[in-house]
Amino acid sequence: MEHSVTIQFLGASGTVTGSKYLIATSELNILIDCGMFQGLKELRQLNWENLPVNVEEIDFVILTHGHLDHVGYLPRLLKQGFNGKILGTAPTLAIAEVILRDSAKIHEEEAEKANKEKFTKHNPALPFYTVKDVEKTIKLFEVEMHSKWNKLNETISYRFQYNGHIIGATFIELDILGKRFVFSGDIGRRNDLLLEDPKKPEWADFLFIESTYGNKLHPQEDVETILSELIINTINENGNLIIPSFAVERLQTLMYLLWKLYKKNKIPNIPIFVDSPMGNNVLEIFRRFPKWHKLSDQEYNAMCEHINIIQNYKDTWRTIDDKRSKIIIAGSGMVTGGRVLTYLQQLIDEPTTTVLLVGYQAEGTRGRQLLDGAHEIHFYGKYYPVRAKIKSIESLSAHADQEDLINWMDGIKNIPENVFLIHGEPGALDAFKVKIKYTYNWNVTIPKLYDVVDLIV
Repeated sequence: MEHSVTIQFLGASGTVTGSKYLIATSELNILIDCGMFQGLKELRQLNWENLPVNVEEIDFVILTHGHLDHVGYLPRLLKQGFNGKILGTAPTLAIAEVILRDSAKIHEEEAEKANKEKFTKHNPALPFYTVKDVEKTIKLFEVEMHSKWNKLNETISYRFQYNGHIIGATFIELDILGKRFVFSGDIGRRNDLLLEDPKKPEWADFLFIESTYGNKLHPQEDVETILSELIINTINENGNLIIPSFAVERLQTLMYLLWKLYKKNKIPNIPIFVDSPMGNNVLEIFRRFPKWHKLSDQEYNAMCEHINIIQNYKDTWRTIDDKRSKIIIAGSGMVTGGRVLTYLQQLIDEPTTTVLLVGYQAEGTRGRQLLDGAHEIHFYGKYYPVRAKIKSIESLSAHADQEDLINWMDGIKNIPENVFLIHGEPGALDAFKVKIKYTYNWNVTIPKLYDVVDLIV
């Protein structure tokens, strides 16, 4: 007997942000990921709109990993009537809790600042969600083991499989009435400093695969040499090296790299400050889940002891006032908010400052503007001139490039009925579609936002 399964693309379709995919069956409705949109204003405005589905009828949310563009919409989902279970691996739910709490705090602070300083059209400016909203969300979290099949009902089961990218990250295999739906989540890279290589799916009737770098190969950069030279130049100029960083994985990778450079005598003992409350909490998650990463306890402790971890906002200002050359790693990675803005507000107009971008910079973010050579950036209601040197290291990205993505698919033994390309900008999606057709000759579809596809199983 044939059954219909409907997939609705509620985010990260034609763009890299806001991952949400609703699978509707006659028995259950399942949302894979529940991310908020970031970047371009027209995308961010979508966050304030209710989803064009009956949210009360969603039974489960299953999370691939804990990044904001995969979990950041959860509190809004609850406001729209969701009261089911939110499923993920233990590190994913721990990361999600940290990220949601931090995000809510930032939303509250920014709304308060906007109202106080009156740089808003809204009267009053409201937070996207509050810490109280997050507390309600966390109560719905339910941890599941990875590499083990879990039943949702008699005909639907799922499994988390290790996927690199960040601690706790997985791809999801969802079996519905004998057909396998595979959601890649964000795929990590091979030979990562902190994480094991991603596992690969062996069967996929319907494959939903990220395409962030579907049109690119990561450059073969000597990261240690680039970092060493930047640091030595910073010291010679008596300047500051500011590294906006994603709090999850990238920050820990940078800490590890800088500690190793010092141990190898490739850099002097320059003060290194990590200013990311969220990043500090993620460090604790690394300590709690040692089987999910490569760091030994000894390496972890030595790395943390070598670096100054800022605990409060007073220390942020002490660090800014510190006249020594220094390295500052602060959130956020795409310069969309967080502590890094406080440093840039004070130091981006200094020619002796270097800003090092170390990850993907989505369209519409301040990070992308800096990467593209903007002469000024706008935040806190003002424009700030950019006199700092802007550098980037693309090869530190936690996303698989085109070669890694093609390699990740090569374990699939069958020919998928359809491959849906998600989580990519238009150029990356188009190039990746051509590459898949050339390599595997599989059917490939590029869905648009809010597209609905009926599949027969």
